[in-house]
Amino acid sequence: MNNLRNQQQDIVFYSDEDETFNVEVLVKNEDVWLNSESIAKLFKVGRPAITKQINNIYDDQELEENSTCSILEHMGNNGNQKYKTKYYNLDMIISLGFRVNSKTAIKFRTWANKLLKDYIIKGYNLNEDRFLKTNKSDLEYFDELLEKIKLIRTSERMFYQKITDIFAECSIDM
Repeated sequence: MNNLRNQQQDIVFYSDEDETFNVEVLVKNEDVWLNSESIAKLFKVGRPAITKQINNIYDDQELEENSTCSILEHMGNNGNQKYKTKYYNLDMIISLGFRVNSKTAIKFRTWANKLLKDYIIKGYNLNEDRFLKTNKSDLEYFDELLEKIKLIRTSERMFYQKITDIFAECSIDM
């Protein structure tokens, strides 16, 4: 299991579209982490259902515990007692979203399938909200996107060069 204690972290809150609940989401090293209680809240099912599915995912060897689970230490409300809680990364959250049977999980699967379909058909998927609500911490993200755009432009130049070559070949025959 990973240890997330010594690495930079941000806490954000996810709210459903009706804003009837929110879930504390831990963001560390470009990954998202939730504990089983938060995952249960996210998919609107009981925590035992989530725990059972997590165990099934590990038993089926769909995911490895070492790469998807981390223990986080935190202080209790009274500030005297330390607790260790297992947190699961986005890979586990996605796998659970495809196993859990609830209306919220169905919405999640619909959303994830749309993203995957866009990626497979178009070859990319962009987070448009992230473009509109950018901040300084996204500079690295935009640098990475700039590199991708350069690759696309290089590919585009090669494509146009091939078309030029085809026209050149065709004009020789005339």
